[in-house]
Amino acid sequence: MTNSLRPHGPNSAPLPPATSPAEGVPSPRSASTPRPSPGTGSPETKPVKQRDAFFDNAKYLAIVLVAMGHAWEPLTDDSRAAEALYMVVYTFHMPAFILISGYFSRSFDMRPDRLRRLVTGVAVPYVIFEVAYSLFKRWADHDPDQPISLLDPWYLTWFLVALFVWRLTTPIWKAVRWPLPLALAIAVLASVSPDIGDDLDLQRVLQFLPFFVMGLCMKPAHFQFMRRPEIRVLSVPVFAAALAVAYWTAPKMTSAWFYHRDSAQELGSPWWAGVVMTLALFGCSMVLTACFFAWVPRRKMWFTVLGAGTLYGYLLHGFLAKGSRFWGWFDHSWVHTPGGEILVTAVAASVITALCTPPVQRMFRFAMEPRMEWAFKQDAAEIARERTRTGGTPSAGGTHSAEQAAPQAAQQTAQRVSR
Repeated sequence: MTNSLRPHGPNSAPLPPATSPAEGVPSPRSASTPRPSPGTGSPETKPVKQRDAFFDNAKYLAIVLVAMGHAWEPLTDDSRAAEALYMVVYTFHMPAFILISGYFSRSFDMRPDRLRRLVTGVAVPYVIFEVAYSLFKRWADHDPDQPISLLDPWYLTWFLVALFVWRLTTPIWKAVRWPLPLALAIAVLASVSPDIGDDLDLQRVLQFLPFFVMGLCMKPAHFQFMRRPEIRVLSVPVFAAALAVAYWTAPKMTSAWFYHRDSAQELGSPWWAGVVMTLALFGCSMVLTACFFAWVPRRKMWFTVLGAGTLYGYLLHGFLAKGSRFWGWFDHSWVHTPGGEILVTAVAASVITALCTPPVQRMFRFAMEPRMEWAFKQDAAEIARERTRTGGTPSAGGTHSAEQAAPQAAQQTAQRVSR
């Protein structure tokens, strides 16, 4: 999906069909630049898959908002305007990202190659960054007692746990008759269940689940509808109203509701507040997410290429986001002035942009996209599919001799028949 689709007339070009090739959003592996397989003479052993500029643009803009939100958090105590912006952005930036993840998980099944990609693109980075974050906190925060626990995700790694669980359950959501109501019921039950605990951050996994399931249920026509001119125009007053409501409620409401990491009882509210807030926030998040998608450019932009590296930026910027607190960067009074807040916002956007660039992706690919062929058994069905797709050309060192032997055996059989 590296090439954008050209718009036609006032409406943008149609989105790709429901069988869009991308399977790994937000996994950073780019489908448009397949790696050369070991033992082959040409890197083009697979057909080049195009990326849709719209989704890459949306992922990049969403991850920029994530970084801005993290930068605004220390400013919310002294600025009501910063608190209002913070609440509005937190209403939709992760839901938008999760919805896209669900949309591109529609083709996921238990096929061995997809399971391997889930392990190497989600589970392994989780282990690496969970350990790295814990060691970083020990050093930067002078906290030698910080534990290293794979059962208790720290800071940003919760998303990898959630994505792993969500994608594994994709076949279930594709099989049930009413997937979204069921996911909402699970989220509501989680919001009133304080006994769930912190293991694997299951509160977030369950409370954000409806957005992933919504993505699974969406079709290209839904995104096309959100790009209609009337939706784009209507989104402006909707965003303005959301900011006004957030500014009014900022002193009265805790922003912890937007994290979806605690039950209602843990937030000091009655149990029924969890039911109301879960359903209300889901509705508000979907409305603002639709407004956000309405303004995402469809054509290829200067930042489109960065959409393939959003998971890199997401995980790497966590070190700076937490380090800024550990090192007292927000303790200076000038940072809490309007000029300082604007500067902090610009720095956050610049840093996350740099961390999504291809050079950074190449540098940290060992942690984000490890090959790990040594860890998996070869699957006969996958070898057959590869042979069919490449017309007999081997695509991996382990299958080279087998695929060369196949046409030789067929030729020998034909000679015997002719004799």
